[in-house]
Amino acid sequence: MSLFWRIFALNAVVLGTATALLLWAPVTVSVPVVLTEAIILVGGLVVMLVANAVLLRLGLAPLDRLTKLMATVDLLRPGQRLATQGGGEVAEVIRTFNAMLERLEQERAISSARVLMAQEAERRRIAQELHDEVGQSMTAILLGLKRAADNAPEPLREELREAQEITRESLDEVRRLVRRLRPGVLDDLGLVSALTSLAEGIATHTGMRVGRRFDAELPELDPQTELVLYRVAQESLTNAARHADAERVTVALRHTEDDVVLAVTDDGCGITTPREGAGIRGMRERALLIGGSLEIAPTSPAGTQVTLTAPVSRKQP
Repeated sequence: MSLFWRIFALNAVVLGTATALLLWAPVTVSVPVVLTEAIILVGGLVVMLVANAVLLRLGLAPLDRLTKLMATVDLLRPGQRLATQGGGEVAEVIRTFNAMLERLEQERAISSARVLMAQEAERRRIAQELHDEVGQSMTAILLGLKRAADNAPEPLREELREAQEITRESLDEVRRLVRRLRPGVLDDLGLVSALTSLAEGIATHTGMRVGRRFDAELPELDPQTELVLYRVAQESLTNAARHADAERVTVALRHTEDDVVLAVTDDGCGITTPREGAGIRGMRERALLIGGSLEIAPTSPAGTQVTLTAPVSRKQP
């Protein structure tokens, strides 16, 4: 029975009972009203109000839960649904809301996949141009400076060597940018080698101690899953270096029968605010892209652990 008919039936029963009492029972209302009659009238009013309040509270409680979910729902954490029981308008509203969430999550996953693929394609293009154009041009400049320094008189030779050293450092920075934009070692040598190279690079560049714990026999993964694992590790290490003030970070990669689990744990200042920035939301979107889940939690006594659980998806032959 719908909420409308339940309220209507309740009020009809109460008012019908009161009418029957006035018609057939020896109940009268005097003028002025005597105490007994006032007690009966007020008691009937209280019963009707309490019954209506209880019915409305029970009937509208699912709408309160729906309102709270609507205020806190996050499409990057799929699966948030309300249970529905019975029929009626309220149950139909909840079922419609659940169906809408399902569609929104699917559309969000599709749009995020397109954005991330376009982003990776653009990174690949920029990395290629930096390597082919800027890198080769700076290499040519470096060789020209070397030849000029070899043939220049002593006062000028020292200045040319300084310019040569600056150019060499700039070329190294361009190469680091290329590796960050598109890790060639990931395509050539696989995930473990790419994570090892990433950890060593972060340790050298920031001074953090980066430990590694990788399972000996990891399953073969499709390129999309490997890239997501690499990008999440990269973002986690960058956050630990920039924001957590960490001294030591551990990158662990293990597998179960159905999943590969990446865990990046630091000993920094920990999570100080529940608000998530673009970097963390980007990691969540990447996790959804491969059907995985991302958890960010504080560790004891201090620090943060980022855990990505990715389902094993074998490479296609």
